Order: sequence, then structure tokens, then C-alpha cells
Amino acid sequence: MFDYRLKVFHAAASRLSFTKASEELHISQPAVTKHIKEIESQLGTKLFDRKGTSVYLTQSGRILYEYAEKIRNLYRDLEFEISQVNEQHKGKLIIGASTSVAQYVLPEILAKFNTYYKDIKIELIAHNTEIISELLKEGKIDLGIIEGESQSSFFDYKIFKADEIVLTAKANHPLAHKTLSLKDLYELNLIFREQGSGTLEFIQNRLKEKGIDTSELHTVMQLGSSESIKNYLLHSDCMAFLSISTILNELKNNTLTIVDIKNFSIERNFHFILPKGEQSEMIKLFLRFLRN
Repeated sequence: MFDYRLKVFHAAASRLSFTKASEELHISQPAVTKHIKEIESQLGTKLFDRKGTSVYLTQSGRILYEYAEKIRNLYRDLEFEISQVNEQHKGKLIIGASTSVAQYVLPEILAKFNTYYKDIKIELIAHNTEIISELLKEGKIDLGIIEGESQSSFFDYKIFKADEIVLTAKANHPLAHKTLSLKDLYELNLIFREQGSGTLEFIQNRLKEKGIDTSELHTVMQLGSSESIKNYLLHSDCMAFLSISTILNELKNNTLTIVDIKNFSIERNFHFILPKGEQSEMIKLFLRFLRN
């Protein structure tokens, strides 16, 4: 039901990339541009600015994005509420989530879930991917949501949502709005997540595929959360690879920026991690809610 042109704009604004929007929606990049131009023509205002290879929302774009998000949520609420008429659910669900997912992705979802299912009590446990996997194996959580790439034969894995990891720096960094090569990484001061982090594992694997050994990079420090890394970047000339989900507010407020690397991107999916076999009705309900 969500207006398609608005859906295209929302995808482009969320990813700050016409290319990523086209891939997400399975349409061509010119088609994305066409839909955006039609909205700009209808509203009589420019929605995106380009700086080098980067795309940024204009003030009008930011306003439209806020309303597009509200409209999208209203449609989702309408469809889900109708589907849940006359159903009643009670119980407790213990969810384990990777740090970034728990901090930046799940709170809004859990708040919305609670408006529909006030008799279901949610407990959210945040740890890195390695620990979440252990907690599920020990039966201390009902399901997990992780960032990491490693998979175990103990569990079933289902895609939760797409994500992208980007090289990030403060907005006034000397290299902001420049396009780097992979070899330039050896000249940078970098901050990484701690060992056991799914994000760190993913970054290491993707860089290794391109012949970059992270042990040879100049790692200034390893910090235990994306929030710590963001605050560090604001007060230094270091850079860090961060999930775009963790820096959306900073990009909109122009305090942090994405630094492009030529012919290189790190795309991934967040995954549900579930015990093998038939899932409880509570888990099925939660997964169904997220799909809607």
C-alpha cells in the first residue's frame, strides 16, 4: 500500500545511495532517479545534494524523509492491526542481540511490538555476536539477532535486514568528501571494535578478500561499542568502519560523514539465530511481526 515513489525515495534516503536503493528494490538506477525527479517536480524542491560521489539529503529531503517514515509506519500498522484482530497473546520472550542491533535497530521495533502485545514481556540482552551464540546454545535466550558472519550447525539462520558497513570520519575531517583507494587504508589511523564483535569479523573478512591484512593497518584503539567509536571520531582525525545503521542521526546532523573507497563496499545482512527445530508460537509471532 505504501506509495511506490515514496518507497523509492525512502530507500534512497535511508541508504543515502541511489545505487543501493536500486539494488534493494530490484529496479534500475535510472528508474530510481526518475522517481526522485518526479517527486522533486511535484513538490517543487530539491531533495538530494551530491558532494563528490556521496549523496546527502537537503533540508527539504530531511523533512520528506521524516514524513515518509511516518507514512510507512502507518501503513505497516494498519496492515498488521487488521491481521491481528481477535488474537490474544501472553508470555515472555528473551531476545539476545548484537550490541549495534540492540542499541540502534531494536528499540523502535520493541516499542511498537509492545503497543500491540502488552501482555508479552520482552527481555533484551545485548552482547557481541560470539556471546549471543553461546547464550542461545545454553538456552538462556529464546532467539538471537546477530551481525556476525560465522555460522554454527547448532542453529538455524534467517535474514533479518540488510545493512552496510562504511568508512566513517568526523564531518570536517581533512579527507571528508574524498574518494580513497584500499591502499590508502595503510596510511590512516583507525579505530576498530573489540575481538568477538560480528562487525569486526565481517570487516576483516571483506578486507582480506581484497588483499588487505588488518593486522598491518594502524589500529589506534579497539573499543567495545559503536557509540564509543562515534564519540572518539568526533574528537580525533581517526576513521572507523561502522554500520550505517549506527550513524544515521550523525549523517543527518552532519557531524559524521562517509568516506568513499573506490570499487569497495561492505554489505551484509543482520540474521536471526534460532534453535534448530520447531519454534515456539511466541517466536513465530515475533518473527511475523518483524516481517510486517
